Amino acid sequence: MAAKKYYVVWRGATPGVYTTWDECKAQVSGHDGALYKSFSSLETARKAFSGNPWKYIGSAKNNVSGKKLLAEGVISGSLAVDAACSGNPGKMEYRGVWVDDYTEVFRVGPYDDGTNNIGEFLAIVHALALCKKENRAVAIYSDSVNAMKWVKKKKCNTKLLQTSANRPVFELIERAEKWLQENTYVNPILKWNTEHWGEIPADFGRK
Repeated sequence: MAAKKYYVVWRGATPGVYTTWDECKAQVSGHDGALYKSFSSLETARKAFSGNPWKYIGSAKNNVSGKKLLAEGVISGSLAVDAACSGNPGKMEYRGVWVDDYTEVFRVGPYDDGTNNIGEFLAIVHALALCKKENRAVAIYSDSVNAMKWVKKKKCNTKLLQTSANRPVFELIERAEKWLQENTYVNPILKWNTEHWGEIPADFGRK
């Protein structure tokens, strides 16, 4: 028999604590930017509901991979970004997809002589710029700790040397850094927990 779970909806049709997934789903389905997560005890759920959702969302506890992602706490309406690079350096590309249904939102590249970290950085900034343009206060997931640090510092700290072949990549970097310097954003950038949730939805599937 499956363990009993309690569902906290911080942002949805009617925020609250629910005792079944069907009740929770009714509150978050189709609600852009819904925030919710499951807990193993009612006491913990009530405490979480009265607290800051970002203290609970994105943690490994109680989360699983596969079809239950949304049921187990991955944020509905969020964007996932990822990059791929065939070598280091090599042909680099990146993309973003909606976590709910894996619909691709953007794809850029491939560009010659890039790196995976650069692609991950550019993907996050691309997602931030897109969300600001479309007034979307949604969470953005990345599986790259380095890229998240670079975005926070507003600087792509790559050691890659610029050449005539990868000049377009450095133009993208310059544009991304400029955007970060000149803009603010409300979107939380969260670490995708690959160990518990499987590959990030934006993964190119080339491993």
